[in-house]
Amino acid sequence: MLPSWFGVSRMFPESYSFVEDSFSRFPSQSNIYGLCQAGEHELLAATLKGKVVSFRYQELQKKIRPVAKDVQFTYIPVDAEIVSIDAFNKSPPKRGLVVGITFVKDSGDKATPFLNIYCDYEPGSEFNLDSIAQSCLNLELQFTPFQLYHTEVQCDDGGRETVFLLSGHDQKIHLYKENVSLHQFEEQPVEKLFPELQQLTSNVLWLDVMTIAGGQRLSAFGCQNGCVGLALVNQSVPEVLSSWRFQFDSPVSSVLLFPLSCQTGPNGDKEESYNLLVTSTIEMAVVYRDVHQRGLSRPVFLSESDQWDAVLCALVIDLDFDGQKEVLLGTYGQELLCYKFQPVGNDDDGQFKLQWRRSFKSPVLSVIYLDLTGDGLRELAVLTLKGLHILQHSLSSTAALVMERLAQRLTAGPEPVRDTEEAPLKPSSLKSNESLGN
Repeated sequence: MLPSWFGVSRMFPESYSFVEDSFSRFPSQSNIYGLCQAGEHELLAATLKGKVVSFRYQELQKKIRPVAKDVQFTYIPVDAEIVSIDAFNKSPPKRGLVVGITFVKDSGDKATPFLNIYCDYEPGSEFNLDSIAQSCLNLELQFTPFQLYHTEVQCDDGGRETVFLLSGHDQKIHLYKENVSLHQFEEQPVEKLFPELQQLTSNVLWLDVMTIAGGQRLSAFGCQNGCVGLALVNQSVPEVLSSWRFQFDSPVSSVLLFPLSCQTGPNGDKEESYNLLVTSTIEMAVVYRDVHQRGLSRPVFLSESDQWDAVLCALVIDLDFDGQKEVLLGTYGQELLCYKFQPVGNDDDGQFKLQWRRSFKSPVLSVIYLDLTGDGLRELAVLTLKGLHILQHSLSSTAALVMERLAQRLTAGPEPVRDTEEAPLKPSSLKSNESLGN
């Protein structure tokens, strides 16, 4: 265990309550598309030289210990360079874990790209990673792959289905959807389900989709030429209701849609707005507020976010359990930056202020927040060029917060919970992530 101040700027020591629990070094470097969550308590990390490492916590000798091991996915040659990896659990009532891996095989005279989709249909093996890794659909691609992304779509029967979206160097987004009768995934025209992802002006480096109220969704993408696209879509048709474009001066490294609660009246009423975080390789990161109503007309810049080289990844989560989300940025300059929205007055005007930063020994490529240990308290997984860091909340700080919330609850008495993000920590459900404001 490292002390909580290790690697943290002394400017913000009181805001940082993480300790590093473990570090796993990889045999070769990874990239910004190289980390994904696989199930509730497991991570998959891909390295450029054809290796995929699973990371989870297991009970060994009556202690919970981190375990990293190679997963032998079939049909990935030893000389292959893995580009991206993603995984999802099928939408109910279907069952099973699906893993997608893109890679480039160097055949000497030419490089051939592939997409492998792994899914086991045998009853009892749908979530067994070792079995899934042996059940492969191998698809040769006619383009160099970039980000592999999954999202849910609305089916004709009113149900939901999860699909893969894959961006490539051909300035297109490719859609892969399961054919249940054939037990395999097939490429389908993207415009049928995602009309907003047509007529792209450049290669898409990052894509994000969010379902919102009223059967609508927001779709955002960032391109190699600096173009950012945003669309509001009616999912049932589907039909583009509104769309916006903005041009940056450098490649867009990530886009991220997220809700943010804000106070809208003197009675303390709160309303949830939808926002878009955009990071680029040179310019400051920016959050566009109320994008579902105002598009890209209301930017709020994150000051100093351009001071540590290019921002490579981003995450928006509630790290301090106060019901208000923080923005995390990982940079090529080996820094993890944490910003928090500071409102002004009784409305939702305000700015994002830097709360703390933590230094690593190599560039930060990806960040995921998940419960690896199964105790209800999530860990921060940070993928760097050299390997995977696991940061845990300080148990002393978390315990103090639990006692403070319990004291407040006992003093105030029971009251109805109006918003899950405002819910206090509940003594009866400390094993659930919801109880910690997530």
